[in-house]
Amino acid sequence: MSLQFVSSLSAVSRETSGEFGGALLGEPASGALPPWPVQRIFAPLLGATTAALHETWLTTLPMQSGRDEAIAWQRTDGVLYGVLELSEADFPATPACSSLQAASAEAYRRIFRLLDAQGMPHLWRVWNYLADINLEMQGLERYRQFNIGRQDAFLEYRRGAAGNVPAACAIGLSGGALNIAFMAGMTPAVPVENPRQISAYNYPADYGPRSPTFSRAALVYPAGQEILFISGTASIVGHQTVHPGDVVGQCQESMANIATVVDEANRQCRSSAFALNELVYRVYVRHAGDFPKVRATLKPLIGEAEVVYVQADICRHDLLLEIEAFASHVLEN
Repeated sequence: MSLQFVSSLSAVSRETSGEFGGALLGEPASGALPPWPVQRIFAPLLGATTAALHETWLTTLPMQSGRDEAIAWQRTDGVLYGVLELSEADFPATPACSSLQAASAEAYRRIFRLLDAQGMPHLWRVWNYLADINLEMQGLERYRQFNIGRQDAFLEYRRGAAGNVPAACAIGLSGGALNIAFMAGMTPAVPVENPRQISAYNYPADYGPRSPTFSRAALVYPAGQEILFISGTASIVGHQTVHPGDVVGQCQESMANIATVVDEANRQCRSSAFALNELVYRVYVRHAGDFPKVRATLKPLIGEAEVVYVQADICRHDLLLEIEAFASHVLEN
């Protein structure tokens, strides 16, 4: 049985009949975007032989596409992928609500309206990118403003803000719009948590007025398939950053967390066990000069696994890197 959804990474955009959606990472030369939904991540690629990479989800199933409330989307019978960009300038700040908070809440409201209209109520995985994630404005760090807006929309649309929430990342770029890509389906995701960490949605108030709304990982089920999405994972034990200032220590701790999440996922998975060396990784490194150390640290831990390194900011100012990953298995039955 062939996979219905797979991810392909290449230096060029390959237009065939099977593209479902994807991301454009790096700083490409100007040119037209592919016709499928594309999340543009304008950030330097580290150690790459090309200035840009296309990470594309492929499918063998018939597709429908559309555009609603500025969301470009494509769907099959059981899965929907969408991309949305909102300019914060379109959401004037008030004393009670920053522009980013308002834009974040509106972005998720639009996502939930689309999912309800398309009969795809279950949000599986979200990729969030925002400018200046660690900058303090109106007395609050921008990442914390984003968390307020995101959670407001979850609660408004009765999604709940704990337990069955999607896998996600939130990454800082040097500029640009609020940029969100998401995958959703007709069936619920199975959330996976990490016993080494407090669930992000249960973080104490030290980390902001609202906790982040995501699970550490999620198992999702397109027809005939099982996909493990591992959220952005960093050097956090309990709820505290560990190894501050030590990029090697943070890299090792991040991988210890990923290994634990994989073990937890394997307790619940319906396919064969997932392994670290089969995951596809995206590694965000705050300082480009740390890249050689990070790559050297990861190599013995993940073997020949596929990795893309991106220079970007992390959701806490004392975190030097963040790692996300996924893998896909065929279900035999």
